[in-house]
Amino acid sequence: MLSRKILAAIILMTVFILAGCSEQPKPETTFKDYMDAWEKQDFDQMYSLLSKDSQQQIDKEKFVERYTQIYEGIEMSNLSIAYKLPEEDKEYKEEDIVSFEFGVKMDTLAGPLEINHESKLIFEKTDEETSRWAMTWSPSMIFPGMKEGDTISADTIAPERGEMFDVNGVGLAINGEVIEVGLVPEWMQADREQMKQELSQLIDLPVEEINAALDQEWVKSNSYVPLKSMSALDYEKVETVKALNGTKLVRKQGRVYPLGPAAAHLTGYLGPITEKQLESWKDKSYTANSIVGRAGLELVYEEKLRGEYGGEIFIKDPEGNNKKTLAENEPIPGEDLMLTVDSSIQAAIYNQMWEDAGTAAAFDPTTGEVKGLVSTPAYDPNQFIYGVSVAQYNEWVNDTRKPLTNRFSKTYAPGSTFKPITAAIGLETGAIDPAKERSIEGSTWKKDSSWGNYAVKRVSTADSSVNLRDALVRSDNIYFAQSILDIGGKTFLKEAKDFGFGQEISFGYPITPSQIAGENGFEGEIQLANTGYGQGKVEMSALHLGLTYTPFITKGTMLKPVLFKEKETGKPWKENVISEEIASMITKDLTDVVNTPIGTAYEPKVEGLQLAGKTGTAELKIVQGEKGKENGWFVAWNTNDPKLLISMMIENVQDKGGSHYVVPKVKNVFKAMLSQ
Repeated sequence: MLSRKILAAIILMTVFILAGCSEQPKPETTFKDYMDAWEKQDFDQMYSLLSKDSQQQIDKEKFVERYTQIYEGIEMSNLSIAYKLPEEDKEYKEEDIVSFEFGVKMDTLAGPLEINHESKLIFEKTDEETSRWAMTWSPSMIFPGMKEGDTISADTIAPERGEMFDVNGVGLAINGEVIEVGLVPEWMQADREQMKQELSQLIDLPVEEINAALDQEWVKSNSYVPLKSMSALDYEKVETVKALNGTKLVRKQGRVYPLGPAAAHLTGYLGPITEKQLESWKDKSYTANSIVGRAGLELVYEEKLRGEYGGEIFIKDPEGNNKKTLAENEPIPGEDLMLTVDSSIQAAIYNQMWEDAGTAAAFDPTTGEVKGLVSTPAYDPNQFIYGVSVAQYNEWVNDTRKPLTNRFSKTYAPGSTFKPITAAIGLETGAIDPAKERSIEGSTWKKDSSWGNYAVKRVSTADSSVNLRDALVRSDNIYFAQSILDIGGKTFLKEAKDFGFGQEISFGYPITPSQIAGENGFEGEIQLANTGYGQGKVEMSALHLGLTYTPFITKGTMLKPVLFKEKETGKPWKENVISEEIASMITKDLTDVVNTPIGTAYEPKVEGLQLAGKTGTAELKIVQGEKGKENGWFVAWNTNDPKLLISMMIENVQDKGGSHYVVPKVKNVFKAMLSQ
């Protein structure tokens, strides 16, 4: 048997061991678990750590829902919680109320939000054998100052959108005033059907759409039913609409495009955000109700123009009064776009082209400053702000001329306007001797029998001996087909890189890169021959085509295009493209294209203008041997005052005289600029 002393020692040791294993719970543990769960937004876990009394105040579902909805409403992110617990162990009595301080930081729609608060923990027994320290909770634990019945409200404050101005400060897209037109049913009198017909004509909204708006379920007799907006500057129409029985006019801030269709594809327009945009910009504070750029510069520079939203977060009492502001920040206005575009040039070009499908680029060939980018036919971007009717939108969509398509960003076969490039490369490589005359008989030519039935055609058959000057002035396809075969495909592709083919244009607006041939180069001699006079697979944008003419003006340098006033001008895109001697020679020949009676751009003659340029007609054939549609081109600049170069293309000129239909339009723009 064990002695009594040994037995007593064993019992005493057992007591100490059991005491160590059944250590009393600490409030620090509960506090830390609660804060960790809060930082992880584990609201279920947070609720489990609340005292019994706190859980009787709010059930678990409402607790989780309240935190979730508040945090979603204020667009909370980057939640972090900091606290400091006592460094030394402390003994607590069961009747103690223990406090620990903590700080909460988060980002919200109103900017950073930071709060400091104090927690309180109480000791409670969960049953006869177990106990714990539990968090006491009240709405002030969400945000200090909150009481039962209070709510959190968050408002976003939209910034003022940046505006667009031309080189002279003329507005292209500005924040102006529009007038929203609506109807109040009980104001409408016996003439309501006639009134709706008149209103339909005035605001360009079909009666069917007016009736549909009035028949919405929410509409009551005294409801204001908005229909469409109109320009506040159209004073006469505003007064006429105002005089109709039943109308109500509301003045609002809105986007205004002073040039309307003339700059539509350049400025673009604003409209409701699309599902695709909302998904792409999901991390940029857009909502399903956002109005955003949908085309043009409005879309390309959406982030810069929109600015940064401001916001305010505050506590509201049960009566809906603002009780306490928790966070606020002012919106940051969007940045303005100051363009190099000249409204008078933009409008002058549009006025020459508006009836046709086509495109044009205009710029200063000594600085690269773009003065105009036009695509026709166009739409009125103001209509998207005023409210485009279903009928109007369908008319645009179904129009075979595609007025919603931006043509100045796309590429087209340049036709004979490409010949100066072939000439420049031929002269640089020595494949073309400008004085040497090629013997060309008849209107067609093919290299040999390997070409089968295919032959190159030329318009003029007056010359049987043709030098470079003759070929440019009369636009001789055969001369340039033979010349490019002499240059050779590999050499031509290599030299063409100096003119920027197949390369992105460093510019403030996305322009499709131009191409010479397919990915695998030229498919054969026929395609190479056709390339010499701008057919084959050559495709160029109006802007790039114009830029390839700048070496003739700058004595060898191809300039970078510039769209924004703050950018440095006169910078080279490609240096030493051609020699000064070749630039001077081609310029003289292109001057003869316009100023000699046999030149393709001679008519009409405009007094006071000394233009140099090149015409081009690109035939778009579906089947070899059949006549296809034709696009007409004319590229020209004023040699006496080389501050403006215009590159213009008009589609479907096959029944309008080909490129001769385009020449007077370009000259009319120069003439209009002379009179200013």
